[in-house]
Amino acid sequence: MRISVCIALLTAMAGTALAAEISQADRRSGYSFMSTDTKAMQDEDTANPGMLFVLDGEALWTRKAGSAERACADCHNDARISMKGVAAHYPAFEKALGRPVDLEARINLCRTNHQQASPFAYESRELLALTAYVAQQSRGMPIATGDDPELAPFVAKGHALFMQRQGQLNLGCTNCHDDNWDKKLAGSAITQGQPTGYPLYRLEWQSLGSLQRRLRACITGIRAQAYDYGSPELVELELYLMSRARGMPIETPAVRP
Repeated sequence: MRISVCIALLTAMAGTALAAEISQADRRSGYSFMSTDTKAMQDEDTANPGMLFVLDGEALWTRKAGSAERACADCHNDARISMKGVAAHYPAFEKALGRPVDLEARINLCRTNHQQASPFAYESRELLALTAYVAQQSRGMPIATGDDPELAPFVAKGHALFMQRQGQLNLGCTNCHDDNWDKKLAGSAITQGQPTGYPLYRLEWQSLGSLQRRLRACITGIRAQAYDYGSPELVELELYLMSRARGMPIETPAVRP
């Protein structure tokens, strides 16, 4: 019954006229749509289940790996200092690849290039933990992604994908997150899709998860073929979303329903 209701509501959304892009004054984190209990869970580190991953990431930061027998700390020293503000600038342009990479990919590039270790698998506890630990050092700092001129064409591609209708429901990201935010979909709040807290702990998942995991779930929800983890399309969409949220504070590890 719930699935049929969702499909009916989403199909109705597809026929609505597009709203204007959300103004800076109206931008709201997904935190503002949550219940008091869920907000309290995010606010208190001892109650936030995402902090268990952060602690794992802290241990990984000092653990030597790969044939180079190096740890992240050997290059970057104390993450509380060296990583402060770093996550606010990702996805970032990687000159060696000629394209943007997100924070997860940056960590894996460091593993392969400097530690001579195998990359972590997408959505593995290790990659999520290390990403959350690095990102948590920027908690409270404003998102600053997208100001590099080399990123401009990739931001444009991400914006085009955000606007593009796709799947059997013929919906784009904008139909929910620009046109219908602050409404309900089968009892759940429709948010603006601001990516302020990733990796975040989602109660539905009972685990920490990346922004790419959430994007793939949305794409599957509109009955379209989800892009592979690490694909240029997902990174470009991440980049656009982060640039759309410029100035909003990072909440990692956030908690969401």
